Amino acid sequence: MEIVIRAAVMFLFLWAVTRAVGRSTLGELSTFELLLYVVLGDLIQQAVTQQDYSVTSGILAISVFALLTVVLGWTQWRFPRTRPMINGKPVVIVRDGEVLATPVRQQRLSTADLLAIARQQGIRSIGDVELAVLEADGKVSFFTQSSPEGAPETGAGVS
Repeated sequence: MEIVIRAAVMFLFLWAVTRAVGRSTLGELSTFELLLYVVLGDLIQQAVTQQDYSVTSGILAISVFALLTVVLGWTQWRFPRTRPMINGKPVVIVRDGEVLATPVRQQRLSTADLLAIARQQGIRSIGDVELAVLEADGKVSFFTQSSPEGAPETGAGVS
């Protein structure tokens, strides 16, 4: 039972840390997913190398992580109001060609990074951007004055 409690505490701790760190630290893989994979790898390593002297405890700890992941997925499906808390919500970072200083600072996104992502999408100047949104998954969606309505130019993840 102690392993279940420790695994659940570590799961919640990792979730809280990744929410606090922000989404602009990794591109394609969310911070939480990366940490989850690293921790799962460590749990497997401990069980395989017998550092905790029990394969059963490794299987149990990994099962708790998997179960909690499924529970979080089900919770956000069943209770849509929990989605912003669990996954985060999109943040507008550019409006009418102007970089919004407060959200960019809160997300710890540098102007240089934002300009690089825009250039990768063929956008020469931030002045051409009507709206840029930092999505919950760390990607930036750009809406330019020249792009058709409803057709975002989605940028790569922020690194």
